[in-house]
Amino acid sequence: MAHLFVVVIYQPFLNILVFFYWILDIITRGHPDMGIAVILLTIVIRAILLPISLMEDRGEKERRDLLKRNEELEKLYAADPIMLRSETKKLFRRNRGVVVGELFSLFIQVMIALMLWRIFAEGLTGQDIHLIYPFMPKVELPFNLVFLNKFDLTHTNIWLNFLQSFMIFVVETASVLTSPYPTTRGEVVRLQLILPVISFVIFMGLPAGKKLFVITTLIISLILILFKYVRRRFEEYKLEQEEKERLAAEAAATPQLLVETK
Repeated sequence: MAHLFVVVIYQPFLNILVFFYWILDIITRGHPDMGIAVILLTIVIRAILLPISLMEDRGEKERRDLLKRNEELEKLYAADPIMLRSETKKLFRRNRGVVVGELFSLFIQVMIALMLWRIFAEGLTGQDIHLIYPFMPKVELPFNLVFLNKFDLTHTNIWLNFLQSFMIFVVETASVLTSPYPTTRGEVVRLQLILPVISFVIFMGLPAGKKLFVITTLIISLILILFKYVRRRFEEYKLEQEEKERLAAEAAATPQLLVETK
């Protein structure tokens, strides 16, 4: 299983990262930046996962309905745990598509997390150089692991940690403000306040390279949130205009119909 993970997931993305580093070496004439290569790799990963993100958006209503129904069951059978367990199983069986979609999304996230962990633990240090494909161009070792000549990707950085937590707050705020679904007070507190603080503590000891990946991912997420919001508003505007035109056409046709009747 571990070998399959390396061959199918880790090795291809490691080679993509090294390829970007090689391209940067040519562009900068011998001054490549692994941090920029990480940003480019992040963009590639998000582009690959875009269809999954769009499917998750379409399934958002089903997920919310499922959670709402589950909460209703918990209240209804609060005094009967056996009945609650039975009804909960029936509920999830009727909504297998939503459950399978959630599990698949979780599996993808775990695979990406493991891939990134190994890239930053062994790939960037050159320990996995033997996994580079034979047809890949040669790159000079060791890699330049100082992003913008300031941030060492192998060590933690408090400023990137602050930026990461701030971006989490911005993304969650944008998500709440642009969501077509009502947001509870608990969700606002959990997503906009608690999550950034917890993330700051959890990621405090992680190397800057991982923070750079997360920050880039959050920026892309923010762009997608704003794009989807603008697209939804534009579609709503088009529907409103079509409805106005329909009503205007009906109003214009009514007097003519009355004249013909007379």
